[in-house]
Amino acid sequence: MEMKKRINLEMRNRAPEKVAELVLDNCRSSNGEIEGLNDTFKELEFLSMANVELSSLAKLPTLTKLRKLELSDNLISGGLEVLAERCPNLTYLNLSGNKIKDLSTVEALQNLKNLKSLDLFNCEITNLEDYRESVFDLLQQITYLDGFDQEDNEAPDSEDEEDEDGDEDEDEEEEDKAGPPGEYEENDEEDDDGSDLGEGEGEDEEDEEEVGLSYLMKEEIQVSFMLFLPSQVPKHST
Repeated sequence: MEMKKRINLEMRNRAPEKVAELVLDNCRSSNGEIEGLNDTFKELEFLSMANVELSSLAKLPTLTKLRKLELSDNLISGGLEVLAERCPNLTYLNLSGNKIKDLSTVEALQNLKNLKSLDLFNCEITNLEDYRESVFDLLQQITYLDGFDQEDNEAPDSEDEEDEDGDEDEDEEEEDKAGPPGEYEENDEEDDDGSDLGEGEGEDEEDEEEVGLSYLMKEEIQVSFMLFLPSQVPKHST
């Protein structure tokens, strides 16, 4: 499929300014050049054009919000200065499997000040002696080359980073829903006071019942005592 048709298909009836990601892998470029992309894709942050027989970046439009650019398995051998001019905010660039042979070609990437990760795997440049040390010295802004830093620590997966961010956001939302801890402490104190008050009232009621019972028992005793007393008959004088 031609690149222009593939772009129309991937847009899914969206306006260019609404597209943030665009994957055009395995389509056909026009004579080794980009076609169908223009400056109206101003919100584009991720662009992948892997294995599209691309040999030139001359027609790459200005994409100031682009962060990640996949250009692996193409025929690119130079002209990388275009990237700094039109995609100044790139943080990740994959040029693996291209025709890049020497350090002078990569030197054009020095102007990509935000570039953190660069892939040149399977390019001829990787056969140079002290290849990694030379690239890190030349491009001091990058942290990862071919997936590893200077101490051979592997680059974190971008999906893992997104998951961690998502977990942090969920934790923050749960904390917001829970409310400040002070509210719970105050409510607990009020509940304790209320339970103590209730216990006091219950004790008073029990005391009153005991007093009433005692009074009734005394009354019954007095009545019984009066019943068993011999009747007093008045004496009549003769």
